[in-house]
Parts: sequence; structure tokens; C-alpha cells
Amino acid sequence: MPHKDRQTVQIGPWRRLASECRYQNPWIAVHHDDVITPAGTRGIYGRIHFKNRAIGIVPLDDDGNTWLVGQYRYALDAWSWEIPMGGGPFDKTPLEAAQAELREEAGLLADNWRMIQTLHTSNSVTDEIGHVFVATSLRQVQADPEPTEDISIRKLALSEAVEWAMDGRITDAISVAALLKVSLMRQSSR
Repeated sequence: MPHKDRQTVQIGPWRRLASECRYQNPWIAVHHDDVITPAGTRGIYGRIHFKNRAIGIVPLDDDGNTWLVGQYRYALDAWSWEIPMGGGPFDKTPLEAAQAELREEAGLLADNWRMIQTLHTSNSVTDEIGHVFVATSLRQVQADPEPTEDISIRKLALSEAVEWAMDGRITDAISVAALLKVSLMRQSSR
């Protein structure tokens, strides 16, 4: 049976009067909160707590190529091309999680890693935080996707991946942000 916490908590200009976890599974918890809004009115707020952080990786080889992974996304009922990414458990560092995801999804190991971005994926309803890495000095190994994943892997020029982000063939927010940022970083370093 759901438990309703009735402790009043100040959250910036908001006041949370009560919170009830209405649903949870190993990945998320969905809360229903009774609140006082910044305008002083009573209201409700639904929020989703993520039990892992989002991890995204832009692998780059010496020739300016990157790798995308494609899979069917159940929640969207659509095929999605993305940078290699996944959920990083909080008991691992973001780097450890990124290294595991890159090997698992793309079959790549990297000698050089750089975190380039921290972002919030949908900050109006969720507390999910994402970390994006660039991985270089790559070596190909056997990919090891999770049993629930049916992944296609595509190697292409970073410039082409950026075109896909710009023309809507890539719609995943972390992938779009990461590819555009890496492209701008490379342009400014020339």
C-alpha cells in the first residue's frame, strides 16, 4: 500500500505538503505531491525519480567517425538512432558506467575519456541527470547488449551524425545535445 509522507518541505519557492509514491519499479519511482505553488496557490505535482543516471558516449576515431546505435523504443513505438547510452547505476562512477555502456552497445573500448556535458533530460517532471563523454583511442571488441536489447550499430562520419541530429533523423535529446556539442568543440579547436 502506498505511503503518504505528510511532512512539509520547502523546495525553493515551492512548498511540498505531502508526497505519495504511487508506482515504482527497479528504474523509476512516480510520486504524487500536494504543493503550494510559488504563487501561493494549492496544487499537485507529479514527478518521476530515476534510480540510475543517464550516460551517453560519443566515440570518435582518428578519422572523425563516430558510432550510433539503433533500436526500437517501446515508449515511443518508434525506431531510434542514438549515441551509445544507458543507465548508470549510482554505485558506479559515471566513467565506469560509460565504459561499460560503450563496450556493451557498440563493442568498443577507449583509452581516452572526457566528460563534456552534464544535463537534465526533462526537468519539469523528472530528476534524471545525464552525463556525456567523448571516447577516443578506440579498439573494437565484441558487443554484449543486454538480453532486452536488439541493437543495430552504424559507423559514420561525425559530420553525418550531426546532419541526422539537425534534420530530425535523431530525436533523442541527449544524442542531439552531445553530437552538436562535440561538433562545436571540434570546430573551435581548429
